[in-house]
Amino acid sequence: MNQISFSESGSLDWPLPAGAARLAWATRAGETHLTVSVSYSGAYGMGEKYDSLNQKGHRVKNLVEEKFCFQGGHTYCPAPFFWTDTGFGFYAATDRITEFSFEEDVICISLPAGCGAVLFSGKPEEMIREYMSLFGPAKLPPKWAFGPWISANHWNSQAEVEAQLENLRRLHCPATVLVAEAWSDEATFSIFNGARYAPLPEEGPSGEEFDLSGGPWPDPKGMIRKLHDAGIHLVLWQVPVYKKQGPEEPPCPQNDRDREEAERLGLCVRNADGTPYTIPEGHWFAGSMVPDFTNPETVKRWFARRQYLLDWGVDGFKTDGGEFICSDDVRFADGSTGLEGCNRYPQQYAAAYSDFIGPDRVLFSRAGWAGQHTTPCHWAGDQQSQNSELTGALHAGLSAALTGIPFWGFDIAGFAGPLPTPDLYRRTTMLACFCPIMQWHSEPDGGQFRELMPGSEGNNERSPWNMESAWAAPGFADEMAFWHRLRMNLLPYLYSEAIRAAAENRPLMRPLVYHWPRSSEARAAWDEFLLGESLLVAPLLEENQTGRTLWLPQGGWYSLFTGQRFEGGQTVTAGPELTFPVFLREGCALALDLPKGAPLGADASPDTAALPRLVLAGEAGEYALRTTPDAPPLVIRWNHEQVQLPAELAHAEVVRWR
Repeated sequence: MNQISFSESGSLDWPLPAGAARLAWATRAGETHLTVSVSYSGAYGMGEKYDSLNQKGHRVKNLVEEKFCFQGGHTYCPAPFFWTDTGFGFYAATDRITEFSFEEDVICISLPAGCGAVLFSGKPEEMIREYMSLFGPAKLPPKWAFGPWISANHWNSQAEVEAQLENLRRLHCPATVLVAEAWSDEATFSIFNGARYAPLPEEGPSGEEFDLSGGPWPDPKGMIRKLHDAGIHLVLWQVPVYKKQGPEEPPCPQNDRDREEAERLGLCVRNADGTPYTIPEGHWFAGSMVPDFTNPETVKRWFARRQYLLDWGVDGFKTDGGEFICSDDVRFADGSTGLEGCNRYPQQYAAAYSDFIGPDRVLFSRAGWAGQHTTPCHWAGDQQSQNSELTGALHAGLSAALTGIPFWGFDIAGFAGPLPTPDLYRRTTMLACFCPIMQWHSEPDGGQFRELMPGSEGNNERSPWNMESAWAAPGFADEMAFWHRLRMNLLPYLYSEAIRAAAENRPLMRPLVYHWPRSSEARAAWDEFLLGESLLVAPLLEENQTGRTLWLPQGGWYSLFTGQRFEGGQTVTAGPELTFPVFLREGCALALDLPKGAPLGADASPDTAALPRLVLAGEAGEYALRTTPDAPPLVIRWNHEQVQLPAELAHAEVVRWR
């Protein structure tokens, strides 16, 4: 890794594992034009990219943009970092817009004058790790964040939220996170809807100021206790605006006071003439002012309004939006302008919330910028419930992983438009079970932007039970609950691998090119990925698909659902008898939360201190099981004759596949 700056013109040769890349540049009219001459077959990274995993042949503009569905070449979450299969890596050290054109044996890059860069050379894992290190260590979410998440904008009351507890119990369908989007007054986004109160104190409310009786959320603290008793953590929706309310909305005096205070004290982003910047027409929350998180006073007052939520037991925030800086001329308190803020703002927003919530709660963000691993977790944003959107979402997740974004998920079967088909819901649930974050979610009834893309009539909820009801498909909810239970079975493994990913600056999802960058088979198998060290996942992306052909790398691989062994280094067929194409790697292990002798998909052990089941693949191997980030791993070793377990695992159930 080497940091460089660009003079008016120049060139250099950058050594690679085999050969070298030649860089040549010239600066004119405020822009540096850089040409990288390098032989390569694949270029990866650039943040979430919905159009392709391999960016060769594409022109990429690094700009944070809000794009409702069908993102194509747009993205909420870019980063000006890429690497090639031949071992060349590049990061443009700027928050301003950059453009990259990935052509045959040459990469053309447009940079703002004065922009520096960081060059990398080596294996993908080395280049990604070094890139991530520029921003600091990855943040590890709490263990419960790796269980199933449930969410629906339809849930706009305490009664609706608590009803989900009965649905989950009835179906033996576990969840560890519930996201409440429609919880607030839709004006301040800091007060439960229906609250009555006097003007709030400047230092922020304690919560005792609110009279919630008779409203849709009469006892939030009691509701949170019920959720926690059921093992479910509450995440509340947020958006960074001082909202301009429409004439059809009920007036909110507190929102008016907040807006007046933001303007008077300079808490908001400003235009060059000092007036408050407002989001332009044609964008989400048009007319609203935007909090300036580079101003310490903004941070202090913004989170003083929300501290009582943490005191009541809220476990995190869904930090939506942030793609709100649409003018180069705006000014921030730290002296930066919209030239930088167009990209940097959503990362500042997420960082401010991340600092506020501390290490034991979680964020769930749509937008971001370089260094996203310091503010997990992320999701793929808005997709229609159409099969054509699934490939784009998977492109986004895998390209995010190859940019060093370790903890990512998507809305199962999409969140917008008419309800998904049971087939799409089934295949995406299977996939989500093997992604870092597993979540289903749905837009408001009738559609988020119903004039543009109308949603379903009636209940738009993407829950398994509403899918069963809407499609008159008896047994469908039970079928989907299996994958929720399987996710809980996988939790010891997922958390162990997440600990390692955060500690070593590695993604949790790893497309095959991460480990086999020069393999043409790995490059072609773009949709396959490793989940941690042990599991290989090959999603079902086609309509009504129940099996597929896939390429397995060298070595032995065992079907997770049957234990059948496949020899790697070749293309194999995974039929419906394998349930879903997931394989355990020979020489690796899988730690599962399952009662002794129980099959996959059984209820996880009610004993939180229960020892995991250890599935050991192959005649010999080694696996380091991590149970907490602060303790040394528990190393398991085996050969054809014996299994060596640390004392902490001496009584664990051991299953051998060979």
